[in-house]
Amino acid sequence: MDHRLLDLLVCPVTKGPLTYDKARQELVSEAARLAYPIRDGIPVMLESEARRLDPDPVARDAAA
Repeated sequence: MDHRLLDLLVCPVTKGPLTYDKARQELVSEAARLAYPIRDGIPVMLESEARRLDPDPVARDAAA
């Protein structure tokens, strides 16, 4: 993943920053709790294609 491209891309839901998960080939939006796949080197920035992340364990423990 080209880091210059990563600097330009934002989460389409929150307009916030994304982090690159090299192992899973995903761009992760912590704010939206979504992970957007990278297929054949191309980020798929569609909410319908994104994987939902597990709820934040800290927030989940605080709510209990």
